[in-house]
Amino acid sequence: MMVFVSIFLCYAFLSLWRSSIAIDTLSPNQILRDNGQTLVSIGESFELGFFSPWTSTHRFIGIWFKDVSPQTVVWVANKDSPLSDSSGVFRITATGNVLIFNNRSADPIWSSNSSMTSYNPVLQLLDSGNLVVKDSRSGTYLWQSFDHPSDTIIPGMKLGLNLQTNQNWYMTSWKSLQDPSSGDFTYSVDVQGLAQLFLRRGSDIVYRSGPWDGIRFGGGPPLQENPVFKPIFVYNSSFIYYAFENNENATISRFVLNQSGLIEHLTWNQRRGEWVVIFTFPTDQCDGYEQCGPNGFCNLDNSLRCKCPAGFIPKVPQDWDNMDCSSGCVRRTPFNCSYDEGFRRFSRVKLPYTSTTLNNMTAKTLFECEAACLRNCSCTAYAKTAVSGCVFWFGDLIDIREYSEGGQDLFVRMSAADLGKSLL
Repeated sequence: MMVFVSIFLCYAFLSLWRSSIAIDTLSPNQILRDNGQTLVSIGESFELGFFSPWTSTHRFIGIWFKDVSPQTVVWVANKDSPLSDSSGVFRITATGNVLIFNNRSADPIWSSNSSMTSYNPVLQLLDSGNLVVKDSRSGTYLWQSFDHPSDTIIPGMKLGLNLQTNQNWYMTSWKSLQDPSSGDFTYSVDVQGLAQLFLRRGSDIVYRSGPWDGIRFGGGPPLQENPVFKPIFVYNSSFIYYAFENNENATISRFVLNQSGLIEHLTWNQRRGEWVVIFTFPTDQCDGYEQCGPNGFCNLDNSLRCKCPAGFIPKVPQDWDNMDCSSGCVRRTPFNCSYDEGFRRFSRVKLPYTSTTLNNMTAKTLFECEAACLRNCSCTAYAKTAVSGCVFWFGDLIDIREYSEGGQDLFVRMSAADLGKSLL
């Protein structure tokens, strides 16, 4: 009889311990072990726990969609510090730091390193998929997973910058399907000169969206609602970021930078039980960064794809004859900062990128932009955008492509000898 009572009390205690971990919260006196224990958001949209990706034996703490199979992880805590077995323990400290331990060691293998502390912290998995540490009395967030994206953006997350706090929200690809550690690719908002999105492999630029003009990026389609989601781009003195909202509460979609460097937006088809790609980019050869070298224009409608614009000639003609355009173009007639200079307009283009772009919000008209560029002998081109005012370029013009629609006007400085001539 005593044995039965002991077993019953033990089972009751275990059940009480499990139930003491609220379905979506963890307190400082509780731990989550790698034995099937998970946190589930209150609406059962997301689940957090230990997992191994595909055929890997390493263990990670992650967040995944609750009702999607196969398991689709949207955030990983210890992506660069995996556990080699199921000895992991997940907990929150009395001051609000989130930790992952190997239960055989006193030193954590991962920490949230929160700079804010509380004497009443609680860890909660929200139904948005955001894992937050908050003060249980005030409700103030001390730390949140949405501030530390992995390879995925879901509704409520941001890709961009908080200009007041210098918070930078950017995506990092997984190394492989079996390894969520930091891979080769990052995707981020760049605000040097003009706000635009950059895909990089290491420090090398792979793809550039083109600048935000208040409606679209470069020559891409206008940012507008589609049947699945509503894209958002915020551009003001406090924030510059991209985000999206699903149109229906039941919709499941995600924005992903995959291990191969492709950027995709996917939606879950519950009937078919599979992810469907809505869009992906880079999409074509002209999306590749600097395909046609300095001052070269990329256009998919051209048989060669690359061309030198009016007023320019191939820098190394024999290379262009062999369909190698990487050397780019040079001016047919170098300008010398004289009065015999002007500007040729090129329409429907992706504005160039260079590290020496300057903005001037005081100039209000194209005439004022042109006059300001002419006053500076180093100014090689200008444009006027709705969100950035006059923009000036110095030196070579990098990564320009022509579009059949969209894009912007670029005014390139050149000698009067080359103005008014059709040299394409």
